[in-house]
Amino acid sequence: MESLKLPYSLRSSHGSKALIPFPSSCLSPKPPSTILPNRQFALSTGLFTRTITLFSPSILPCGHCELMEARRIQFHSRSTSASIQPMTEELMGDASKDLPVSGDSIRRRFLNFYASRGHKVLPSASLVPDDPTVLLTIAGMLQFKPIFLGKVPRQVPRATTAQRCIRTNDVENVGRTARHHTFFEMLGNFSFGDYFKKEAIKWAWELSTVEFGLPVDRLWVSVYEDDDEAFEIWRHEVGVPVEHIKRMGADDNFWNSGVTGPCGPCSELYYDFHPEKGILDTDLGDDTRFIEFYNLVFMQYNKKEDGSLEPLKQKNIDTGLGLERLARILQKVPNNYETDLIYPIIEKASELANVSYALAKDHTKMKLKIIGDHLRAIVYLISDGVFPSNIGRGYVVRRLIRRAVRTGRLLGIKGDGRGNLEGAFLPVVAEKVIELSTLIDADVKDIASRILEELKREELRFVQTLERGEKLLDEMLADALLSAKENGTAPCLSGKDAFLLYDTYGFPVEITKEVAEERGASIDIDGFDIEMENQRRQSQAAHSAVKLAVGNGADLAEDVPDTEFLGYDTLYARAVVESLLVNGNPVIQVSEGSDVEVLLNRTPFYAESGGQIGDHGFLYFNNGESLQKAVVEIKDVQKSFGNIFVHKGTIREGVLEVGREVEAAVDAKLRQRAKVHHTATHLLQAALKKVVGQETSQAGSLVSFDRLRFDFNFHRPLLDSELMEIEGLINRWIGDATLLQTKVMPLADAKRDGAIAMFGEKYGEQVRVVEVPGVSMELCGGTHVSNTSEIRGFKIISEQGIASGIRRIEAVAGEAFIEYVNARDYHMKNLCSTLKVKAEEVTTRVENLLEELRMARNEVSALRSKAAEYKASIIASKAFPVGTSKKIRVLVECMDDTDADSLKSAAEYLVDVLEDPAAVVLGSCPGEGKVSLVAAFTPGVVDLGVQAGKFIGPIAKLCGGGGGGRPNFAQAGGRKPENLSSALEKAQSELVSILTEKAS
Repeated sequence: MESLKLPYSLRSSHGSKALIPFPSSCLSPKPPSTILPNRQFALSTGLFTRTITLFSPSILPCGHCELMEARRIQFHSRSTSASIQPMTEELMGDASKDLPVSGDSIRRRFLNFYASRGHKVLPSASLVPDDPTVLLTIAGMLQFKPIFLGKVPRQVPRATTAQRCIRTNDVENVGRTARHHTFFEMLGNFSFGDYFKKEAIKWAWELSTVEFGLPVDRLWVSVYEDDDEAFEIWRHEVGVPVEHIKRMGADDNFWNSGVTGPCGPCSELYYDFHPEKGILDTDLGDDTRFIEFYNLVFMQYNKKEDGSLEPLKQKNIDTGLGLERLARILQKVPNNYETDLIYPIIEKASELANVSYALAKDHTKMKLKIIGDHLRAIVYLISDGVFPSNIGRGYVVRRLIRRAVRTGRLLGIKGDGRGNLEGAFLPVVAEKVIELSTLIDADVKDIASRILEELKREELRFVQTLERGEKLLDEMLADALLSAKENGTAPCLSGKDAFLLYDTYGFPVEITKEVAEERGASIDIDGFDIEMENQRRQSQAAHSAVKLAVGNGADLAEDVPDTEFLGYDTLYARAVVESLLVNGNPVIQVSEGSDVEVLLNRTPFYAESGGQIGDHGFLYFNNGESLQKAVVEIKDVQKSFGNIFVHKGTIREGVLEVGREVEAAVDAKLRQRAKVHHTATHLLQAALKKVVGQETSQAGSLVSFDRLRFDFNFHRPLLDSELMEIEGLINRWIGDATLLQTKVMPLADAKRDGAIAMFGEKYGEQVRVVEVPGVSMELCGGTHVSNTSEIRGFKIISEQGIASGIRRIEAVAGEAFIEYVNARDYHMKNLCSTLKVKAEEVTTRVENLLEELRMARNEVSALRSKAAEYKASIIASKAFPVGTSKKIRVLVECMDDTDADSLKSAAEYLVDVLEDPAAVVLGSCPGEGKVSLVAAFTPGVVDLGVQAGKFIGPIAKLCGGGGGGRPNFAQAGGRKPENLSSALEKAQSELVSILTEKAS
């Protein structure tokens, strides 16, 4: 095809010769012919100067323009010449002609390269993917997944992106290796059924060798062992020597999206840092010699459930080039961290730690690299709306923040590193990340203050408990190491201890694991998971693979066109049934009583999106009678396969068939409720920005028939006065009876006019803008009232925190507002009647009743304590002595149904009566399925090394519970009263055994 020719390839000028011929010396350690001898360029770092080798400008396209641009780039090298592994001979000459390539210019040149070859340059997707199978965006192809599956039509035949990515599955390797990161940029070019292997391979080679001037004798290629087609292209059409092409197995060079789904062979480009080592017994997995920097995935098969492969109808190309890796190669630095993409951040951390990176030892450099890496990930995650919490994405952010804080403390950074010991240092480092963000994500600077404030708050919160947690962890590890030494076992920190550190002191288990490993101990992760089971029920880490699947849905998407939505203008429409689904499978007809999913060619029903739930209503059809018959009651409408509306409901009468014409009718009352709540949500966001600050932003929403829910980023609870002001503003805007304006315009124009984007939504080039003039302007595809007066009234029901830095407001408006007010009035009248007071006197009356109740409970508690002490005085005589040299009085008894507080009082009474030394263990069953235990030891017993807190825990486990406390006093509980008797017998036998040994 003419459109697939390579306009800039050297083959077009040199007939059938290879794109870039390998020199005859490529198999020897001699310098490549593409390097000019006798050129050098010194990069100054203040005290240190470093000589680097540079490629000739003659190998760069439009060399003069590139060099003119390069002269405007300021780039500083960081390490001494002693740390450099030379790649070529020293080059001497005019330094001004050969400036290094910046990371930003690599990104720009990559995108321009593919744009000139017909690729549409698309923006990076958010780090929060619109995909339930992954927690975070981990690959450049993720935003194109529906296209690869055939679920949505391609908008362009080929595209190129610079995608921000997050991966935390190898977080322990960050800083230890030259290439591992949590945050990185993946440069990619994609073909959606357009070009395939030949073009992808040729362009990848041309980009590497011509655009970026990589020496051809330093490049190696891997192909899948059975992919002869790719091998032949590399060998005969590109001209790579067979010695530089490695066939590799499926583990390395066959890409699978999951157990089933699209898959295909890969081909990878590697850079050789040490060609002088020759070609014999080369291992491309040797990180000290090679780095993979460009991966080409040829998505050509669909893997079926039986493991067999069938060709895809549409063959695709998915590639990824690591920006940080190519920057390392072109800037000639020992690792990715010392490129201009990351090193300025490390420099800032070095400054705060008062250390020189160039002179630092490896373990110090590793810590600085961790901070440099993690701060990039943290800043971009918060920028994309991910705030620290204990679940999901928020846990990823919190884990990275706390790892960075602890690493900073290990480097000796105190406070903010600038003399304020009460300050935070992460915001100081983050300022450098934000400074470097312009060409990665221009929106980061707009919310810089919110990012810095969140970092400060999270760091200071963690520091409050960090010292105590570190001290406790040190004690736990000391105990584990001592116990292991005594028992001859491997040291292991219990899962319960790891959970205590996590739950009480905020230590992510990964940090506890790292510290333990530093001390030579492991962690009982299974035990930790058991402790976490009731508190954390969802995955806390990003998946490491993008899962795709090809099933009936993809075929259905090909057969059924997009649904025409008419719901902005009408609630009724005639439509044709395009398809019927039962349990996800296509059928021709559905009979009465069956649940069904109906696909229409056009519809007035709104499908759930933008937080607004789908419409309810009915589908009717003419049954040959004068009256219409209800066919399907619709209870939900969802979008699927792009823009196909799926009407979910139940057949109430008759038989529905594919091809039948129906009349679709939306429930007008419910639609009005949704419209009211959606417009009220827009007013709520505007009021929040006006009352608490413009930095607040939406973090989620629900627009339902009975209420609205709005999640927003804010660091504290709202004051009652602020909530009243917000309500007042909204109700005033409602009373203004303002006409709403709705228009469709280009996305760029809408953003320029100040329109706010809704959380989690994706937008095309044309967007719908909903404006309440003078109040609010948002990008929104939802349904809205025509005039604010239709909302009638607005009331906030609740305001609460749902995660760190995330608040939630629930409210009602319109008909739901009136129902809410009427219900509250009804309950208030009943309360007034019961209390026999006026409405304004209810609060005082309730306060008085609560005080009376509190006093009565205190009296009851005092009586129970006295009763328990009386019982204790009776059983005190049962204490018996233990030991020979030192008589210790021991008492272990069951006190029937005594409650926990009274049991505590009884134990305190007994240790006073029995006098020092004495040990008391009491148990009771205060209610059904409940066990209470208490241990009280006098100072004489504690001095022998016997601690109540450590003693009572194992006893409580026998009763299905746990507990602990101080060395002299501890309480515990359980859920198995039937085991109390045997547990107390165990307590007595162990106590006697221990004290006999200690006091003899």
